[in-house]
Amino acid sequence: MWIQYKMKLLENISLKQLHTFRMNVNARFFSSFSNVEELNELLAFSSRGKGLRNMILGGGSNILFTKDFDGLILKNEIMGIEMVREDENHVYVKTGAGESWHLFVLYCLQHNYYGVENMALIPGHTGAAPMQNIGAYGMEIKDVFYSLEAVNKEDGEIVEFLNNDCEFAYRESIFKNKYKGCFVITSVTYRLNKKPNYLIGYGAIKQELDRMKAATIDAKLIAQAVMNIRRFKLPDPDITGSAGSFFKNPDVDEQKFLSLKNEFPDIVGHPSAEGRVKLAAGWLIEKCGWKGFRNGDAGCHPAQALVLVNYGNAQGSDIVDMTIKINAEVQSTFGILLEEEVNIIG
Repeated sequence: MWIQYKMKLLENISLKQLHTFRMNVNARFFSSFSNVEELNELLAFSSRGKGLRNMILGGGSNILFTKDFDGLILKNEIMGIEMVREDENHVYVKTGAGESWHLFVLYCLQHNYYGVENMALIPGHTGAAPMQNIGAYGMEIKDVFYSLEAVNKEDGEIVEFLNNDCEFAYRESIFKNKYKGCFVITSVTYRLNKKPNYLIGYGAIKQELDRMKAATIDAKLIAQAVMNIRRFKLPDPDITGSAGSFFKNPDVDEQKFLSLKNEFPDIVGHPSAEGRVKLAAGWLIEKCGWKGFRNGDAGCHPAQALVLVNYGNAQGSDIVDMTIKINAEVQSTFGILLEEEVNIIG
């Protein structure tokens, strides 16, 4: 039913089609906002509701709900993409936080702006990308991020964050730690390159480009190769629910890596920093025999062990139970504790 406020507020709304894991859960209240004024009105309603819990929802691509949400879900629908300035080497493109990340990548390709081609087809919205510091095949948001604007949920004021303010790290930012739940990102300005600097050294991209028999390399071709890889390795969330990579790739010191390589010669790892090696979590999980596992409608994807899936009617608790078992086995086998990349909402 509709509640008569200035904003449109719905009660007991299914979230199944609003997040990519497709769990059949409901929100007590639901609304959307397309500008800061609407957002502040909704936050005020939440505050008047004696501290009614609220949560911002973008593309819903990095979330696992384990039960109904007893609070207010606010869907970010602030749209718009525009080039706001340029200098000799860069263009600065501002996007509303509700814009699709992949459509933003396509926009950049169309306008010959470089720096995001390796991140094609990543689900979610441009506003959520800095929170997670999303990345793929050698590129990360921190490499193209310039600034963002966010509303302070306490007082409704708009605050600007520059790159250094965000404390970016591997799949981390200040918005997942110190300021978790404190701000609502409303727009992001990305700094793209006018000249290409292609990163095709990752094996999967190189192999796909070879398979495509490309005569010349350009950003659109790289993006197409990335899309081909992702479509092969990852399930289509419209068909099979998932949140993409469920775990982060663990980072270990070189001594630990050499010890593991002595026992497991085919272990997959790449240098991440001086004296550190980033391991492939998918390889660790697959080595423990989980790839392709299925229990009811909860499973581990047959093409990529790092992806946990909902084949139809799995509960969030089913996925959580599976993660606990996977982690216990990885820790027992390799002495490594995996960390979730997905936000688990209880």
